[in-house]
Amino acid sequence: MEKLKGALVVGLLRVFALLPWGAVQVVGAAIGWLMWKLPNRSREVVRINLAGCFPELTEPQREAMVGQCLRDTGRTLTESACSWIWPAHKTLGLIKQVEGLPVLQAALDRGKGVVLISSHLGNWEVLLQYASSICQPVLLYRPIKMQAVDELLQEKRAQLGSTMAPSTKEGILSLIKAVRKGGVAGIAADPEPSLSSGVFVPFFGVPALTSKFVPSLVQGHKAEAVFIHALRLDDGSGYRVVIEAAPEALYGEDIEAAVSALNQGIEKQVRQAPSQYMWNMKRFKKRPAGEAKWY
Repeated sequence: MEKLKGALVVGLLRVFALLPWGAVQVVGAAIGWLMWKLPNRSREVVRINLAGCFPELTEPQREAMVGQCLRDTGRTLTESACSWIWPAHKTLGLIKQVEGLPVLQAALDRGKGVVLISSHLGNWEVLLQYASSICQPVLLYRPIKMQAVDELLQEKRAQLGSTMAPSTKEGILSLIKAVRKGGVAGIAADPEPSLSSGVFVPFFGVPALTSKFVPSLVQGHKAEAVFIHALRLDDGSGYRVVIEAAPEALYGEDIEAAVSALNQGIEKQVRQAPSQYMWNMKRFKKRPAGEAKWY
Protein backbone atom coordinates (compact mmCIF):
# COMPACT_ATOMS: atom_id res chain seq x y z
CA MET A 1 0.00 0.00 0.00
CA GLU A 2 2.82 2.40 0.87
CA LYS A 3 4.44 1.76 -2.51
CA LEU A 4 1.16 2.56 -4.26
CA LYS A 5 0.73 5.76 -2.26
CA GLY A 6 4.27 6.80 -3.08
CA ALA A 7 3.78 6.11 -6.78
CA LEU A 8 0.57 8.15 -6.81
CA VAL A 9 2.23 11.10 -5.10
CA VAL A 10 5.19 11.05 -7.49
CA GLY A 11 2.76 10.85 -10.42
CA LEU A 12 0.87 13.90 -9.13
CA LEU A 13 4.12 15.83 -8.74
CA ARG A 14 4.98 15.05 -12.35
CA VAL A 15 1.58 16.35 -13.48
CA PHE A 16 2.15 19.66 -11.68
CA ALA A 17 5.59 19.95 -13.29
CA LEU A 18 4.03 19.70 -16.78
CA LEU A 19 1.79 22.74 -16.25
CA PRO A 20 2.70 26.23 -17.42
CA TRP A 21 4.17 28.30 -14.59
CA GLY A 22 1.10 30.53 -14.34
CA ALA A 23 -1.16 27.50 -14.06
CA VAL A 24 1.08 26.04 -11.33
CA GLN A 25 0.45 29.15 -9.25
CA VAL A 26 -3.27 29.24 -9.98
CA VAL A 27 -3.70 25.61 -8.95
CA GLY A 28 -1.62 26.18 -5.82
CA ALA A 29 -3.62 29.25 -4.84
CA ALA A 30 -6.85 27.31 -5.42
CA ILE A 31 -5.66 24.52 -3.11
CA GLY A 32 -4.84 27.13 -0.49
CA TRP A 33 -8.23 28.84 -0.92
CA LEU A 34 -9.98 25.52 -0.27
CA MET A 35 -7.85 25.06 2.85
CA TRP A 36 -9.06 28.47 3.98
CA LYS A 37 -12.74 27.96 3.25
CA LEU A 38 -13.20 24.32 4.30
CA PRO A 39 -12.84 23.21 7.94
CA ASN A 40 -9.43 21.65 8.53
CA ARG A 41 -6.71 21.55 11.16
CA SER A 42 -4.18 23.58 9.16
CA ARG A 43 -6.54 26.54 8.99
CA GLU A 44 -7.07 26.47 12.75
CA VAL A 45 -3.32 26.29 13.43
CA VAL A 46 -2.73 29.32 11.19
CA ARG A 47 -5.44 31.25 13.02
CA ILE A 48 -3.95 30.39 16.42
CA ASN A 49 -0.41 31.31 15.35
CA LEU A 50 -1.39 34.61 13.76
CA ALA A 51 -3.49 35.61 16.77
CA GLY A 52 -0.47 35.06 19.01
CA CYS A 53 2.15 36.64 16.75
CA PHE A 54 0.17 39.57 15.30
CA PRO A 55 -2.02 40.80 18.18
CA GLU A 56 -1.98 44.31 16.72
CA LEU A 57 -4.19 43.22 13.80
CA THR A 58 -7.97 43.38 13.94
CA GLU A 59 -9.89 40.14 13.52
CA PRO A 60 -10.88 40.96 9.90
CA GLN A 61 -7.24 41.83 9.12
CA ARG A 62 -5.99 38.57 10.65
CA GLU A 63 -8.60 36.49 8.82
CA ALA A 64 -7.56 38.08 5.52
CA MET A 65 -3.96 37.18 6.40
CA VAL A 66 -5.06 33.60 7.15
CA GLY A 67 -6.42 33.38 3.61
CA GLN A 68 -3.26 34.85 2.10
CA CYS A 69 -1.05 32.52 4.14
CA LEU A 70 -2.91 29.42 3.02
CA ARG A 71 -2.95 30.52 -0.62
CA ASP A 72 0.81 31.06 -0.41
CA THR A 73 1.19 27.64 1.24
CA GLY A 74 -0.69 26.10 -1.70
CA ARG A 75 1.56 27.92 -4.16
CA THR A 76 4.65 26.72 -2.34
CA LEU A 77 3.36 23.14 -2.60
CA THR A 78 2.77 23.18 -6.35
CA GLU A 79 5.87 25.26 -7.09
CA SER A 80 7.98 22.84 -5.05
CA ALA A 81 6.59 19.98 -7.12
CA CYS A 82 8.16 21.63 -10.14
CA SER A 83 11.50 21.99 -8.36
CA TRP A 84 11.40 18.30 -7.44
CA ILE A 85 10.83 17.21 -11.04
CA TRP A 86 12.53 19.84 -13.21
CA PRO A 87 16.23 19.77 -14.04
CA ALA A 88 18.14 22.17 -11.76
CA HIS A 89 18.89 24.75 -14.46
CA LYS A 90 15.19 25.30 -15.05
CA THR A 91 14.56 25.89 -11.34
CA LEU A 92 17.50 28.30 -11.21
CA GLY A 93 15.81 30.31 -13.95
CA LEU A 94 13.18 31.28 -11.39
CA ILE A 95 15.74 33.28 -9.38
CA LYS A 96 15.20 36.84 -10.61
CA GLN A 97 16.94 38.84 -7.88
CA VAL A 98 19.68 38.19 -5.32
CA GLU A 99 20.26 40.54 -2.40
CA GLY A 100 23.37 40.23 -0.26
CA LEU A 101 25.46 37.84 -2.35
CA PRO A 102 28.72 39.60 -1.27
CA VAL A 103 27.86 38.63 2.33
CA LEU A 104 27.79 34.95 1.41
CA GLN A 105 30.87 35.21 -0.77
CA ALA A 106 32.85 36.89 2.02
CA ALA A 107 31.83 34.13 4.44
CA LEU A 108 32.91 31.46 1.97
CA ASP A 109 36.22 33.22 1.33
CA ARG A 110 37.16 33.06 5.01
CA GLY A 111 37.44 29.28 4.62
CA LYS A 112 36.28 28.45 8.15
CA GLY A 113 33.06 26.70 7.23
CA VAL A 114 29.68 28.31 6.66
CA VAL A 115 26.22 27.59 8.04
CA LEU A 116 23.34 28.71 5.83
CA ILE A 117 20.43 29.44 8.18
CA SER A 118 16.99 29.17 6.65
CA SER A 119 13.45 28.36 7.78
CA HIS A 120 10.02 27.44 6.44
CA LEU A 121 9.72 30.78 4.66
CA GLY A 122 9.25 31.21 0.93
CA ASN A 123 10.33 28.29 -1.22
CA TRP A 124 13.18 26.32 0.35
CA GLU A 125 13.29 23.88 -2.59
CA VAL A 126 14.18 26.69 -4.99
CA LEU A 127 16.57 28.06 -2.38
CA LEU A 128 18.53 24.85 -1.99
CA GLN A 129 19.06 24.59 -5.74
CA TYR A 130 20.40 28.16 -5.71
CA ALA A 131 22.67 27.44 -2.74
CA SER A 132 23.85 24.21 -4.37
CA SER A 133 24.81 26.11 -7.52
CA ILE A 134 27.20 28.22 -5.44
CA CYS A 135 28.64 26.10 -2.65
CA GLN A 136 27.27 22.49 -2.61
CA PRO A 137 26.19 22.43 1.05
CA VAL A 138 25.45 19.45 3.24
CA LEU A 139 21.68 19.71 3.75
CA LEU A 140 20.08 18.55 6.98
CA TYR A 141 16.66 17.03 6.30
CA ARG A 142 13.97 14.85 7.81
CA PRO A 143 13.36 11.71 5.72
CA ILE A 144 9.86 11.29 4.28
CA LYS A 145 8.01 8.10 5.20
CA MET A 146 6.97 7.27 1.62
CA GLN A 147 10.10 5.72 0.14
CA ALA A 148 9.38 6.66 -3.49
CA VAL A 149 8.92 10.32 -2.59
CA ASP A 150 11.95 10.36 -0.30
CA GLU A 151 14.16 8.84 -3.00
CA LEU A 152 12.91 11.35 -5.58
CA LEU A 153 13.59 14.32 -3.30
CA GLN A 154 17.06 13.10 -2.36
CA GLU A 155 17.93 12.65 -6.03
CA LYS A 156 16.63 16.05 -7.14
CA ARG A 157 18.04 17.96 -4.18
CA ALA A 158 21.48 16.53 -4.94
CA GLN A 159 21.47 17.44 -8.66
CA LEU A 160 24.14 20.11 -8.28
CA GLY A 161 26.42 18.24 -5.90
CA SER A 162 24.87 18.86 -2.50
CA THR A 163 24.91 16.07 0.09
CA MET A 164 21.83 15.03 2.04
CA ALA A 165 22.30 14.41 5.77
CA PRO A 166 19.28 12.88 7.54
CA SER A 167 18.41 14.31 10.96
CA THR A 168 19.78 11.24 12.73
CA LYS A 169 22.79 11.08 15.04
CA GLU A 170 24.96 9.86 12.16
CA GLY A 171 23.66 12.52 9.75
CA ILE A 172 24.17 15.35 12.23
CA LEU A 173 27.72 14.17 12.98
CA SER A 174 28.53 14.08 9.26
CA LEU A 175 27.26 17.65 8.90
CA ILE A 176 29.34 18.87 11.85
CA LYS A 177 32.41 17.13 10.43
CA ALA A 178 31.88 18.80 7.04
CA VAL A 179 31.62 22.27 8.60
CA ARG A 180 34.71 21.73 10.74
CA LYS A 181 36.62 20.89 7.57
CA GLY A 182 35.62 24.20 6.00
CA GLY A 183 32.50 23.01 4.20
CA VAL A 184 29.00 24.47 4.06
CA ALA A 185 25.85 23.30 5.84
CA GLY A 186 22.24 24.22 5.10
CA ILE A 187 19.86 24.08 8.07
CA ALA A 188 16.20 24.98 8.51
CA ALA A 189 16.46 26.33 12.05
CA ASP A 190 12.80 26.73 12.99
CA PRO A 191 11.45 23.18 13.65
CA GLU A 192 10.70 22.72 17.33
CA PRO A 193 13.37 20.56 19.07
CA SER A 194 13.13 18.42 22.18
CA LEU A 195 13.10 20.27 25.50
CA SER A 196 16.67 19.21 26.25
CA SER A 197 17.94 20.48 22.88
CA GLY A 198 16.43 23.94 22.96
CA VAL A 199 15.60 27.04 24.99
CA PHE A 200 12.54 29.26 25.04
CA VAL A 201 13.30 32.59 23.38
CA PRO A 202 11.04 35.13 21.64
CA PHE A 203 9.77 34.63 18.10
CA PHE A 204 7.36 37.39 17.11
CA GLY A 205 7.18 38.26 20.81
CA VAL A 206 6.11 34.75 21.81
CA PRO A 207 8.36 32.32 23.76
CA ALA A 208 9.24 29.60 21.26
CA LEU A 209 11.29 26.49 21.97
CA THR A 210 14.26 26.89 19.62
CA SER A 211 17.20 24.60 18.89
CA LYS A 212 20.64 25.36 20.30
CA PHE A 213 22.32 23.45 17.46
CA VAL A 214 23.18 26.31 15.08
CA PRO A 215 24.63 28.60 17.78
CA SER A 216 26.70 25.71 19.15
CA LEU A 217 28.00 25.02 15.64
CA VAL A 218 29.24 28.58 15.07
CA GLN A 219 30.08 29.61 18.64
CA GLY A 220 33.27 31.67 18.83
CA HIS A 221 33.28 32.02 15.01
CA LYS A 222 34.25 28.37 14.56
CA ALA A 223 32.17 28.81 11.39
CA GLU A 224 30.43 31.72 9.70
CA ALA A 225 26.64 32.04 9.64
CA VAL A 226 24.33 33.76 7.15
CA PHE A 227 20.53 33.94 6.93
CA ILE A 228 19.13 33.02 3.52
CA HIS A 229 15.65 32.61 2.03
CA ALA A 230 13.98 32.60 -1.40
CA LEU A 231 10.90 34.85 -1.34
CA ARG A 232 8.21 34.77 -4.01
CA LEU A 233 8.00 37.98 -6.06
CA ASP A 234 4.72 39.87 -5.94
CA ASP A 235 4.11 39.37 -9.66
CA GLY A 236 4.59 35.60 -9.36
CA SER A 237 7.35 35.53 -11.97
CA GLY A 238 9.90 33.92 -9.69
CA TYR A 239 11.87 34.62 -6.53
CA ARG A 240 14.34 36.95 -4.89
CA VAL A 241 17.00 35.42 -2.69
CA VAL A 242 17.70 37.44 0.45
CA ILE A 243 21.05 36.94 2.23
CA GLU A 244 22.05 38.66 5.47
CA ALA A 245 24.98 38.31 7.84
CA ALA A 246 24.33 36.90 11.30
CA PRO A 247 24.66 39.33 14.21
CA GLU A 248 27.63 39.01 16.55
CA ALA A 249 25.38 37.78 19.36
CA LEU A 250 24.81 34.53 17.47
CA TYR A 251 28.49 33.64 17.95
CA GLY A 252 28.58 34.38 21.68
CA GLU A 253 28.99 32.09 24.68
CA ASP A 254 25.63 33.14 26.18
CA ILE A 255 23.54 30.40 24.59
CA GLU A 256 20.19 32.05 25.34
CA ALA A 257 21.33 35.31 23.76
CA ALA A 258 22.71 33.40 20.79
CA VAL A 259 19.47 31.49 20.21
CA SER A 260 17.54 34.76 20.59
CA ALA A 261 19.72 36.27 17.85
CA LEU A 262 18.92 33.24 15.69
CA ASN A 263 15.18 33.81 16.03
CA GLN A 264 15.56 37.54 15.48
CA GLY A 265 17.40 36.93 12.22
CA ILE A 266 14.70 34.58 10.96
CA GLU A 267 11.92 36.91 12.12
CA LYS A 268 13.52 39.84 10.29
CA GLN A 269 13.30 37.98 7.00
CA VAL A 270 9.82 36.58 7.71
CA ARG A 271 8.55 40.13 8.19
CA GLN A 272 9.54 40.89 4.59
CA ALA A 273 6.89 38.41 3.39
CA PRO A 274 4.88 37.21 6.42
CA SER A 275 2.23 35.36 4.41
CA GLN A 276 4.96 33.17 2.88
CA TYR A 277 5.89 31.64 6.23
CA MET A 278 4.48 28.20 7.03
CA TRP A 279 2.12 29.35 9.77
CA ASN A 280 0.29 26.01 9.64
CA MET A 281 3.34 24.50 11.37
CA LYS A 282 2.82 23.98 15.11
CA ARG A 283 5.74 26.26 15.96
CA PHE A 284 4.55 26.86 19.53
CA LYS A 285 3.47 23.34 20.47
CA LYS A 286 5.69 23.03 23.55
CA ARG A 287 5.10 25.76 26.13
CA PRO A 288 7.06 27.02 29.13
CA ALA A 289 6.14 25.34 32.42
CA GLY A 290 2.73 26.40 33.63
CA GLU A 291 1.59 27.92 30.32
CA ALA A 292 -1.50 26.55 28.58
CA LYS A 293 -1.13 24.61 25.36
CA TRP A 294 -1.89 26.45 22.11
CA TYR A 295 -3.16 23.57 19.98
